Amino acid sequence: MPNRTSPSPEQKEQTRHGGHLFPFQKYMTSLSDLCPAVTPHWHDEAELTLITRGTCTYQIQLETYEAAQGDLFFVPPAALHSLTIPPKTRYESETYVFHMNFLGANAADICAVRYLAPVAAQNLLLPCRIGKDHPAYSELMQIFNSISAAYESNAPGHELILKSLLLQAIAVLLPYGKEENLRPQLRTEHMGKLKLVLEYISEHYAEELSIAQLAKLCYFSEYHFMRFFKKYMGMSCLEYVKDFRLEKAAELLSQEGTSVLDASLSAGFPNLSYFYREFKKKYGMTPKKFIEAMPKEGINPHKYE
Repeated sequence: MPNRTSPSPEQKEQTRHGGHLFPFQKYMTSLSDLCPAVTPHWHDEAELTLITRGTCTYQIQLETYEAAQGDLFFVPPAALHSLTIPPKTRYESETYVFHMNFLGANAADICAVRYLAPVAAQNLLLPCRIGKDHPAYSELMQIFNSISAAYESNAPGHELILKSLLLQAIAVLLPYGKEENLRPQLRTEHMGKLKLVLEYISEHYAEELSIAQLAKLCYFSEYHFMRFFKKYMGMSCLEYVKDFRLEKAAELLSQEGTSVLDASLSAGFPNLSYFYREFKKKYGMTPKKFIEAMPKEGINPHKYE
């Protein structure tokens, strides 16, 4: 099982999940006070996740879900998603990331045309949170456990079993899906603008960023942009940029040989004293203490396996 140790995935992930012939990958995620969030990002694959410990706030396509241990989540392809955990808690989850084409979404048959392709294109919206009170929960939980067992077995033909189980999972959720045209057009437009801004920040976080230049990307006034960003992200744009930079700095500090000064400058903090103050405020320790804690406690921001 590969490790993915980036504490702040790029908004449009470049990581290939699985191989070209078998685009399927398992990830185990662990979050704590040192790494309390997975920042907003998206990728071409879908996700099926089981929360195995703790609670979190999940945001998928601008919708917010309060989630707890035992909840299942389906994240459709290209959906912007993120999660945060409460202070002084731990969170763990098991996730399977897969490309819809692996299931046949690009085929020319009734299953693809009627079901898989619409799900892949988000023209058919399946439920994202499947909690214990959802009518499909028990059946989907059984399928999830079977996926986990088949993946771990690595037995001959396990790829076929995984493909069939994922198709079953989609089929179980289909009766609860909604047509895309039920979603307000304005919300879709806002999603596109938000993705554009987040991607720009992820590519230019080490540079000087201003509200004016980010607002210009959306063709908004600065006032309108600040209200728009806070409404959908739950924090101001400046707070988000600072938090993004701090997580990048934590990622750099987790790499052996990176100095505090290098991490500060590379993450977009030219003022070292300001970096020290904000880092301690977020992580509860100075950057130097963070480095010292790494080998001792095995701290690994946003550990994915």
